[in-house]
Amino acid sequence: MSRFDLTPYRRSTVGFDRLFDLLENQARLNSGDNYPPFNIERRSEDRYRITLAVAGFRPEDIDITAQQNLLVIQGKRRDEAPAGELLHVGIANRGFERRFELADYVRVESADLADGLLTIELLREVPEAMKPKKIAVNGQTRLKAVPTGDDAVDAA
Repeated sequence: MSRFDLTPYRRSTVGFDRLFDLLENQARLNSGDNYPPFNIERRSEDRYRITLAVAGFRPEDIDITAQQNLLVIQGKRRDEAPAGELLHVGIANRGFERRFELADYVRVESADLADGLLTIELLREVPEAMKPKKIAVNGQTRLKAVPTGDDAVDAA
């Protein structure tokens, strides 16, 4: 993978340092191990789902930590000896750590492990103060009531 130099963009922008740091960190992290595989799904405008394939892990083997703008999922390796002699090892039984950068106001709603898939539900809750608002010009609303019936006679 080729590495992009973001220096020219950093020089000509103000306030985007966090965005550039995120891009550089993702490029650095993606160059490594891709275990366990995962999907990110958008369920609706404000709902997301992350699904990780964690075959062989039990709920007590998985640690999920949500911090501000960061979700860390760790799987701890178990050292259990198989009942017999392994002739081929194709199922990974190693520890892992996956990090996901979360946007502002995204929180973890729930986590569930079933059929070897860890499903994490995310919800974006934008505070009311941060939502866009319509502003009336000169303190008046744009829609005016149209006189009808008896009001129309009185207005004339």
